[in-house]
Amino acid sequence: MTTEQGRFDAVASRDARFDGAFFFAVTTTRIYCRPSCPAVRPKRENIRFFATAAAANGEGFRACRRCRPDAVPGCADWNVRADVVGRAMRLISDGVVDREGVGGLAARLGYSPRQLTRQLTAEVGAGPRALARVRRAHAARTLLATSDLPATDVAFAAGFASVRQFNDTIRAVYAATPGELRGSRRARPALARSGRTEGCEQAGLMLRLGYRPPFEIAALLDFLGRRALAGVEEMIGPSGDRVYRRTLRLPRGHGIAEVAESSVADGEGSLACRLVLSDMRDLGVAVARVRCLLDLDADPLAVSDRLASEPTLGDLVTGRPGLRTPGAVDPHEIAVRAVLGQQVSLRAARRLGTALVAAHGEPLPTPSGGLTRLFPRVDALADADLGELGMPSARRETVRALARALAEGSVVLDVGVDRDAAEAALLRVRGVGPWTSAYIRMRALGDPDVLPTGDAALRSAARRHGLDLRQSARWSPWRSYATHQLWAAAAAPPDSPAMTSPTGPEERIDR
Repeated sequence: MTTEQGRFDAVASRDARFDGAFFFAVTTTRIYCRPSCPAVRPKRENIRFFATAAAANGEGFRACRRCRPDAVPGCADWNVRADVVGRAMRLISDGVVDREGVGGLAARLGYSPRQLTRQLTAEVGAGPRALARVRRAHAARTLLATSDLPATDVAFAAGFASVRQFNDTIRAVYAATPGELRGSRRARPALARSGRTEGCEQAGLMLRLGYRPPFEIAALLDFLGRRALAGVEEMIGPSGDRVYRRTLRLPRGHGIAEVAESSVADGEGSLACRLVLSDMRDLGVAVARVRCLLDLDADPLAVSDRLASEPTLGDLVTGRPGLRTPGAVDPHEIAVRAVLGQQVSLRAARRLGTALVAAHGEPLPTPSGGLTRLFPRVDALADADLGELGMPSARRETVRALARALAEGSVVLDVGVDRDAAEAALLRVRGVGPWTSAYIRMRALGDPDVLPTGDAALRSAARRHGLDLRQSARWSPWRSYATHQLWAAAAAPPDSPAMTSPTGPEERIDR
């Protein structure tokens, strides 16, 4: 989609693959839409293209109420790109501007606010304030459509500083008042009820999270379910109708997220999600983190196009179309869990993680079903004895050393960090080796281009399928997806014995 003709062809064919990759606006109606909008196709001379919804809004266009361009998946390019614009877009989605302002965003990236605004405006057509403003408007529309909160509460929950600012922004973005948006809301989506347990019927927001089909949700839930830690995560219901639930540690409080496996079968390109939040201002952050965990902004067709260039790997992709690479709701959690899993089987790693949660996790004020705790804070682990885990002393010290580095800031893991710098900092922690740092980079930092070549299961699957991992550069920038395809092909049982990595005794091989 690098040319206007290519974008127009996508609009003309209503190609949903490019929803979120760009937006188009119609000069005669002053409305902007997603490429798959079902409305009558406008004339080519009346169309303008924009990289972001904020850029279209900045030019005076209003969001289409029919195709709801605010509900599209995010652009997969932002996860691929390691430059300042890609990092800034990920941080803005995580709500950094709302919490820390443009100055805080710029400081995280090592730029002045003016430099950062100039780069973003040149690249995506809008500065950080405008991007955050439209993000708040989208959060407000979600609350208006899915809750019965008074409009005043919606305004502050979405991050607006005043009701007047809220009203003005909603009018500017949607050409409607908050009351008009609420009056036209659609029926609320429902999660599958068959797998619910007693005590988890707290009121929450029912959302639909967009994704680009195909979506191999069964494999994703298998991956998460095999690693679920009691108290923090649970999987309910039979295969095909499962509901995955987990606790969330959020900037202003905590939450619980549920996603329904069966909701992807309706063909609408959206996943049912229920959020229970202690502070409604965390809505945007919670949605962004669930999307990251489930890799909902992925572009599976771009992945398959690249990986299919390798005949055998292409066969694996064809067999598992839409396979995602799971991310994280808390990068610190993934980092600690990766160290806990070194040199042990997946079953043992899960046992250690559950014991850590039981001993050091923060209890939820109100338990929900099997969810009772938040994963421990790293500052609580930095000086903990960890004797209850029954791990070797060297492994316990690695957990403490990593926790101290994360708590002190010598290792920074967030969606906008320089991934190379973060991996280098991880490798300076005693006991963290190349496999562990690569796994953290893949999951905690959401890097789509990681291939841990020291992984024994990965190498075994590659040999079995006639693949040479030394030639994997041609799979870039989607090597994380190739990794998950080969791990899935290895089909190792979750309690298979541990294998030692050639990169050092502190490494663990995960399947």
